[in-house]
Amino acid sequence: MPRLVSPKQRRCTARLENYLRGRGWSHIAGCDEAGRGALIGPLVAAAVILDPTRPISGINDSKKIATAEREYLDVEIRRQAVAYSVAFIEAREVDRINVYRASQRAMMEAVRELSPRPGFLLTDAMPLPGFMVPHYALIHGDARSVTIAAASIIAKVARDAHMRQLDKRFPGYEIAKNKGYGTRHHMAALKKLGPCPEHRKSFRPVAECATYQMSSLAPPNE
Repeated sequence: MPRLVSPKQRRCTARLENYLRGRGWSHIAGCDEAGRGALIGPLVAAAVILDPTRPISGINDSKKIATAEREYLDVEIRRQAVAYSVAFIEAREVDRINVYRASQRAMMEAVRELSPRPGFLLTDAMPLPGFMVPHYALIHGDARSVTIAAASIIAKVARDAHMRQLDKRFPGYEIAKNKGYGTRHHMAALKKLGPCPEHRKSFRPVAECATYQMSSLAPPNE
């Protein structure tokens, strides 16, 4: 795969997608995940096949877009895409298989749900060994490929919505605000309340807070 964009010239474009179409590939999909570093909740992946005849203005890495614009683009991508899908890997499964393998599984599940089946897949730096679809793991892909960026937007919006639901079920951690990441308030709440059922127990900050919670509840030595 040619280096169409140098590391110092990261712009979100369709150059790579156009290159692939020019060499006979069709239904080019992009895939990305959200929530990989969070302490609570699922890891979410999205896969998207954009329609090259219906370009959507403003698509970029979801982390670089304000919330309102991201939610607007999520609606537009879902409305105009050839296909899209979302896959969730729950916290207990992330704990069981580790977050790297969970990222791979989420991406593969999302891509398998696409119809039509993609001819070629672009992922955000995540190789998928032995996967059924030819693919290329593009470093900083969500900042360089419009298709990967579209997937990053759908994954982020879907996970944020799920975080708001978790916040209602497990108040006290400010999940709707911190999106499950280890903010100062979140860490303080973990020490005070202990982990909830949706926390990722294999993540060190959660495990350490669980140990702290247990020790604080232990009776003093006589």
